[in-house]
Amino acid sequence: MPRRFCLILIALLWLPVACAAGSERRIHVGYYEFPPYSYTDDQGHPSGVGLELTARLLDEAGYQAEFRAYPGARLYNGLIDGSIALWFGAPGKPELAEHTLESRYLLGQIALNLYYRPGTAPPRLPDDLQGRGVILITGYSYWQGINQWLQDPARHITLHRTSRHTAALEMLLRRRGDLLLDYQMPVEQARRSLGIGDLPFVEVQRLQLKLIVSRHAADAVQLRDALDHAYQRLQASGEDLQLP
Repeated sequence: MPRRFCLILIALLWLPVACAAGSERRIHVGYYEFPPYSYTDDQGHPSGVGLELTARLLDEAGYQAEFRAYPGARLYNGLIDGSIALWFGAPGKPELAEHTLESRYLLGQIALNLYYRPGTAPPRLPDDLQGRGVILITGYSYWQGINQWLQDPARHITLHRTSRHTAALEMLLRRRGDLLLDYQMPVEQARRSLGIGDLPFVEVQRLQLKLIVSRHAADAVQLRDALDHAYQRLQASGEDLQLP
């Protein structure tokens, strides 16, 4: 009986460990609508090449992604308070700096461009913003220098907002704004869906794309390091991890 009791006790002690080892920790990943990198498809499912890569890295690191879409401000607040553990996006935002950790590997780059109508002169920045109407995408945030241009009362800039990239392009072409400030890949996708030709632009800024971990999420440093090691392993195996 003592020997049998010991075997049962060992089995009971080992069972929770075995279950924990066989399970994956779910990671709450926030995203906002930024096609083709992250967006909600017609069936209401998270989609996009950025979210696919995020899920691939989490899986390799032994985690399971749990995606949820947010408006930009709520996404940043979630990273600040730790209710959102991970975001695939652009590092360097001042409001997030002391609340987040960045992955060590660059996943891609995006260009922020100022688009103008064909047949018009390319704008010189920031002088040619004076007295113009600039179309923006609702929910997107920009770096401090760009915001200072847009919000400077001395420039008399009129801001026009829309939630859709296709609508922004139509506004520009229908002269409901003089210029469009938007990111290149979403504009390219919207342009193709509308069947319109190339649009001239001036590049305003080029941004890196990384995985951003909330410092206030459980085991934040461990999560960031696990994702970095997952990237190393997949890269060493020959997998292409660079986004378009």
